[in-house]
Amino acid sequence: MLLLLLLAAAFVPMVLEAGLAARHDRLLRARGALEPAADVYAVMQVVYPASFALMAFEGWFGGATVDAMFAAGMVLFVCAKALKYWAIAVLGDRWTFRVLVPPGSTLVRRGPYRFVRHPNYVAVAAELAGFAVMAQAAVTGVASLIVFVLLMLARIRVEERALGFRAD
Repeated sequence: MLLLLLLAAAFVPMVLEAGLAARHDRLLRARGALEPAADVYAVMQVVYPASFALMAFEGWFGGATVDAMFAAGMVLFVCAKALKYWAIAVLGDRWTFRVLVPPGSTLVRRGPYRFVRHPNYVAVAAELAGFAVMAQAAVTGVASLIVFVLLMLARIRVEERALGFRAD
C-alpha cells in the first residue's frame, strides 16, 4: 500500500506536468522559440522519474512506514510542489521541461522570481528531498539529489546562456 501511495504522489503530478509542458512546447515552437544546444534534458528526462521510482522501491523494500518521518517528508514535498506551481503560474505558457526561448523574451522578475532566479529548480530539489524523507530512502534519496542537482546546475548554465546572462 505504501509503495502505491509513494508512486502515486510522484507520478500523478509528473504526468500532469508533462502534459502541460508538451502543450507549452507546441505554443513556444509555434512562436519561433529556439532550443539551445548542449542541454541535459534527455538525461533529466530519465533521471527524474527514475529517482522517484528508486526511492519508492527503497522505501518499500526497507520497510518504510507512514509515521512522523513520512509526514515531515510529505510537508516538504507539498511545499516544494506549491513553489513549483507558483513558478509555473508566473511563467504561464513559457514554462516547459525544455529550454525554449521565444524571440524577444525578457526575464521574469515577478512571483518567486523576485526572490530566487530559478525557483523551479529549488522546488525540484526540495521535491526530491521531501520524497526521500517520505520514502525513508537514505541511499537512493541522497544519490538522486546529488545527481539531479548536478544536472540542474548544468541546465541552469544552458538556460542562462540562452537568456543572455551569466550565472552568479
